[in-house]
Amino acid sequence: MKILVLNCGSSSIKYQLFNMTDRSVIAKGGVEKLGMKGSFLKHVRQDGQAVVFEGEILDHKVGIEYILGVLTSEKHGCIKGLEELDAVGHRVVHGGERFNSSALLTDEILAEVTKCIDIAPLHNPPNLKGIRAMEELIPGIPQVGVFDTAFHQTMEPKAYMYGIPYVLYKKYGIRRYGFHGTSHRYVSKRACELLGVDYQTQKIISCHLGNGASVAAIKNGKAVDTSMGFTPIEGLVMGTRCGDLDVGVVHYIMEKEEIGIRSASTLFNKHAGMLGISGVSSDMREIETAKANGNERAKLALDMYNYRVKKYIGSYIAGMGGLDILIMTGGIGENADTTREGVLSDLDFLGVSLDVQKNKGFRSEGIISTPESKVKIIVVPTDEELMIALDTEEIVFSRNKS
Repeated sequence: MKILVLNCGSSSIKYQLFNMTDRSVIAKGGVEKLGMKGSFLKHVRQDGQAVVFEGEILDHKVGIEYILGVLTSEKHGCIKGLEELDAVGHRVVHGGERFNSSALLTDEILAEVTKCIDIAPLHNPPNLKGIRAMEELIPGIPQVGVFDTAFHQTMEPKAYMYGIPYVLYKKYGIRRYGFHGTSHRYVSKRACELLGVDYQTQKIISCHLGNGASVAAIKNGKAVDTSMGFTPIEGLVMGTRCGDLDVGVVHYIMEKEEIGIRSASTLFNKHAGMLGISGVSSDMREIETAKANGNERAKLALDMYNYRVKKYIGSYIAGMGGLDILIMTGGIGENADTTREGVLSDLDFLGVSLDVQKNKGFRSEGIISTPESKVKIIVVPTDEELMIALDTEEIVFSRNKS
């Protein structure tokens, strides 16, 4: 079975083509600057051969046409024809309260996804455009939606409710949804595989640290809490998002700066976080370099970042009544040993003991805690695309089997 995985953003389309027989990636790539001047498609085959096509890629349908064209091209392709594709899996950011698992995309399901646009206006529309484009380009091919929010639907009301009038929750669905669910689900299961323990009996904290970042608490195979909320802005300090913030500050800044809702949203989503604090960049590597050169604001940004993650870890240990496994994943979690050390230092009293020497330069999959640590600290590279492909395979295969 060959499954194409699509992740459609507002100005980009990322893709991977999987051979599910051995779970290998046959090809991958992406369209960038969609609908803008200088748009292009970068395509990389399994043998490492890469090619870039520049063109006027106006919308998602044209972008996906480019992708299907290069996949089947005689010179750069990896399949002889589109009939070799068995299914398409889509990342869908928001499933609201309707979806607690991945789903075969029927008209009825798509109508429900459309209803979530109000609470995910930046993400669900491009996700839907990719789905509709594929319907037109390969009519009848099975498509599956894998929702970022679905994994967190096992949270109890005490974890997902806000302290606002209950009527607003009932009227508008305002509650904590959480994101990065596909990543948290993949790495938590993978960690248990590597450690040879039963997923259904473990207390796990998963730290997905990238430009967007979140922490999830997973107890006995179910998500019980997570740092992101109604939107992805809540929780940790991120690359350009502010994270947790007194709502009074929003009103105060809007009044003092005389800005409207749209400008305020841009400020807290695009110009805050590590970029806003450091004044250097949203890229952790550049901030680390600035700190090494004596930049005090860069040091402050890194201290704030590490402290915020550490606080969430401590609170989730308390919430779950203990911890067995602590996972570091995402671009920063997998590669930034200094961030891991900053986050995980001084937690020995909670049974979390980092092997500082092993952690230095660690860039692979494996344990970085000391042998004496009560909690296993493990680095697990995330693979959301594989998780999407596996869900797609299971749903389509089950349908065909029935």
